[in-house]
Amino acid sequence: MTRRSGCGLDGVLLIDKPAGLTSAGVVREVKRRLGGPKVGHLGTLDPFATGLLPLALGEASKIVPFLNQEGKAYSGTIVLGRETDTLDATGETTASAPVPVLDDARLATVAADFLGEIEQVPPMFSALKRGGTPLYALARRGVSLALEARKVRIEALSLAAAGAQSLAISVRCSKGTYVRSLARDIARALGTVGHLGMLRRTAFGPFEVAQAVPLEAVGDAADLCLLSPRAALVGLRELRAEDRLVAEVRRGQQSGFVSLPAPRGPGEIAKLLDGPGNLVAIVAASGRSWRLLRVLAPTRR
Repeated sequence: MTRRSGCGLDGVLLIDKPAGLTSAGVVREVKRRLGGPKVGHLGTLDPFATGLLPLALGEASKIVPFLNQEGKAYSGTIVLGRETDTLDATGETTASAPVPVLDDARLATVAADFLGEIEQVPPMFSALKRGGTPLYALARRGVSLALEARKVRIEALSLAAAGAQSLAISVRCSKGTYVRSLARDIARALGTVGHLGMLRRTAFGPFEVAQAVPLEAVGDAADLCLLSPRAALVGLRELRAEDRLVAEVRRGQQSGFVSLPAPRGPGEIAKLLDGPGNLVAIVAASGRSWRLLRVLAPTRR
């Protein structure tokens, strides 16, 4: 479903990113194809990776912080016996080691060891910053830093042999997980070294790659299928607002929230809808009432 706002479209567009493009490159191409609307992406994908890249267009950019907390799922391959500086197939070899014979039982045991909350050292070639400079920029200058481990969560992980020196990996993980680092750590746990050979994002929160469209299919905005901001925020409770409250919220007034159903608990975030069902605002629990987090522009008809 789509809707137009003065200078474009508002909603979430699910793209099946091709290999070879950066996430920012996909944004530029979509903007070009659609005539320049405001576009931002969720959850960066490395250039060599493919798969689901959600884009937020127009007013949907205001809901990005609430979507970016979602977990993700990936499939890919781990190449054993060679570790690289980038931890993927695009890098230079930094270590080599023999690959032991691995059976299904050993792979299952190692996979189980990585489930739950783990500590992970991010790759030097990443968009994380040190002193305002991206780590990948420092790495390209030959700078090597001791990086601190970060806690991430692995919800599901499976490993299977995919040749003499390759594994198929399928993982569902929390925000902030680097699958390249996971590939490195899995290879080391198996008694060798390795790098990520291929990566495809298959899910982002409630969105599945099967819902996505190829980049080359993005054309006429009139034919574009977007998820509305309301539909994209799957799982948040919906609160209905009368016209008077909607008008107050658009003026930044919050006193009328006392007329809404009370929050179900501390920290609850909910969607505030108008009569026709358009998303008016994102609100958060504040004691027994609510406070504004984001206000969206009204739907233009």
